[in-house]
Amino acid sequence: MPYPEMMVAPMREDLVRAGFKELTTPEEVDQTLSSENLTIMVVVNSVCGCAAGSMRPGVAMSLSNEKVPEVLTTVFAGQDLDATERARDYFSGYPPSSPSIALLKDGDIVYMMERHQIEGQNPFEISDNLKAAYEQYC
Repeated sequence: MPYPEMMVAPMREDLVRAGFKELTTPEEVDQTLSSENLTIMVVVNSVCGCAAGSMRPGVAMSLSNEKVPEVLTTVFAGQDLDATERARDYFSGYPPSSPSIALLKDGDIVYMMERHQIEGQNPFEISDNLKAAYEQYC
C-alpha cells in the first residue's frame, strides 16, 4: 500500500527541483523512454534511507558535470506502481531494485546502478560514479 502523498511529496520534490520530470503513468513512461537518439536517465525513487541520504543528493550533485543525460526522469517505487513496473520493463537483464538509476541511450540500457551499489555509498561517491557514466555515454 502506498504511503500518504503528503509524506512522500518532499521526496518527489528533491528530484523535481533538480530538473527531473516525474512519470506517473505507464503511458508517460512509454512516451518518454521510447525516444530514440536521446540519452535518458531514469531514477527509481524510494522512501528508503539510502535514497534520502545518498541517492537523491548524489544524483543532484552529478548534474554539475559538463556532460549529462538529455532527458531526466523519475518514477516512484511503491507509489506510482504501474509507472514503475513499466519503467522496469525497459531495464532488461536487471531485477527490480529500489532505489536505482538507469541510463538509456537510443532506447537501450547502457548503465545501471542498483540498490546494492547505492547502499553504503555517500552522495559524493554516487555522483562520481554517475559522472563517469555520463562521460562514457552522454
